[in-house]
Amino acid sequence: MIKTHKDLLVWQKSIDFVVAIYAITESFPKSEVFALTNQIRRCATSIPANIAEGSARKGNKEFIQFLHIALGSGTELDTYLIIAEKLRYINKETFDELNTKLEEITKMLVGLISSLKRINN
Repeated sequence: MIKTHKDLLVWQKSIDFVVAIYAITESFPKSEVFALTNQIRRCATSIPANIAEGSARKGNKEFIQFLHIALGSGTELDTYLIIAEKLRYINKETFDELNTKLEEITKMLVGLISSLKRINN
């Protein structure tokens, strides 16, 4: 039984993903603190934050809207991770690992959106 956003596996996984992102971006050049590092961290934290905020809204329609925002943050984050890899701030192995986790979260968000839409119909 899901009582709060904290019970959602996608929220739990996205929190773990944020922790990984913070650890990895810690090694980015100091010149990127207010640029790429900040953007990556903001996008990553936006995913679980939007899941949480959406789940607290009145109905599924609003929840779905916030889940779409979380998806958008994931897509934006994917772009920043590609840039970080091309700049060699992260190696290919780390990029692949992060990308796999982000893809899993994305698929879970899409699945949750689909489930909520079915409930609404």
